[in-house]
Amino acid sequence: MEKKELRAIVRRLKKDLTDEMKLEQSRKVFDFIEQMPIFKQAHSVLLYHSMPDELPTHDVIKAWAKVKQVYLPRVNGDDLDILPFDSMLCDDNQFHIFEPTGDNLLPPEKLDLIIVPAIALDAQRNRMGRGKGFYDRLLNPLTKVYTIGVGFDCQFFDSIPCEPHDKRLSAVVTPQHRVIS
Repeated sequence: MEKKELRAIVRRLKKDLTDEMKLEQSRKVFDFIEQMPIFKQAHSVLLYHSMPDELPTHDVIKAWAKVKQVYLPRVNGDDLDILPFDSMLCDDNQFHIFEPTGDNLLPPEKLDLIIVPAIALDAQRNRMGRGKGFYDRLLNPLTKVYTIGVGFDCQFFDSIPCEPHDKRLSAVVTPQHRVIS
């Protein structure tokens, strides 16, 4: 199966999820992550401000910001800048994604943990994104930062198409699937 076809399949599957189902699956995923030793030890965590079709993170961001240094990505050309989470979020960008404002950038290698959104995840800890390569470029040079791909159960497959530049994650977590290195 090609990436384009898999993206279409997942898009259809996610349309069947109600807002309540999305929140319940998010709670299960992040409750599990919060019990992981890597999370308990992490000081600086990169999350993503979820879009309507992604595993919800808005409540998680607010909760974790009380106990961790939480960062969010901001698109900068072909790359992602890492900025501290605060209440200053703006969607005035080409993708209409809420992103942090300011210029207090953090080098990605200073992060302890990165929570990565996905279109599809698999049992080999592979991730497929939206196709723009933002997270591939962010993650590829990082060798010591723990990465967790998260999603709904309908986004988990035995195997997904991968390319040489796709970096395997440290872990994949959905409500019913946990694959940890």
